Amino acid sequence: MTDPAPNRPLMGIFWMLVTGLCFVAVTAIVKYTGDRIPAQQASFLRYLLGLVFLIPMLKSLFAVRLPRRIWWLFLGRGTFHAFGVMLWFFAMTRIPIAEVTAMNYLAPVYVTLGAALFLGEKLAARRLLAVGAALLGALIILRPGFREVDPGHLAMLVAGVVFGGSYLLAKVLSAQASAAVVVALLSIIVTVVLAPFAFAVWVTPTWGELGLLFAVAFFATAGHYTMTVAFSMAPVTVTQPVTFLQLVWAALLGLVVFAEPIDIWVVVGGLVILAAVSFITWREAVLRRRITPTVPETKV
Repeated sequence: MTDPAPNRPLMGIFWMLVTGLCFVAVTAIVKYTGDRIPAQQASFLRYLLGLVFLIPMLKSLFAVRLPRRIWWLFLGRGTFHAFGVMLWFFAMTRIPIAEVTAMNYLAPVYVTLGAALFLGEKLAARRLLAVGAALLGALIILRPGFREVDPGHLAMLVAGVVFGGSYLLAKVLSAQASAAVVVALLSIIVTVVLAPFAFAVWVTPTWGELGLLFAVAFFATAGHYTMTVAFSMAPVTVTQPVTFLQLVWAALLGLVVFAEPIDIWVVVGGLVILAAVSFITWREAVLRRRITPTVPETKV
């Protein structure tokens, strides 16, 4: 017996709340591990340890037969994503959790711009205004000229762009292979691409650090799974605004655990960006198409 229709949006919101908690756990654990392990190595170990979750899919992966051109697209996507992950891990060691979380909201905006430039999507005036509002939100967070812009902020700006490129390639590849294959090949290719960068700066990790990075892989995988469940329960327009709570949780976690003061401008800027992304998502729902990803879909 299926759930009554009125309850499904509530279940979608619940699972998106769980998704947010999973991704906040990812940021908290990465922040806790600190910078003793270089960002290149930490991101490599996160994906290497996460390969254990692909074991049930090995048989179907070996059966995959794709044209050479599609394999090149998979390689391109994995390369984009690998650099995005390295930049994200670097930013986590440099700037507060709340700022990383807020600036990650920009990735779906970059996807919207990329879809207009490379996929032929029309960028109507209202969507263009929403993109402008999102960029204004980024300026509110960074406040250049009023405070020092850390390399971690610049890393997050670039990370959003390359994560956007990864998502756009995923949209193309989703028409060529199943979602499970697209996700699995991403994990494998990212691990391979990150390997030489990790070995170039290798620091022998402790068992405790390996355990923490395995926890990162677990919560990231769980977050993507619960996000999928949320989408099956409710429209994206219902679940998208819930992602703002990630910023609230991240700010409180930074304050309580890492003694990072809450910057009201970061919260305001994050809210402006997410409002813009939510508007773009709503417009796409009205037009019965979907290009712009939700915030969690561009997570590590």
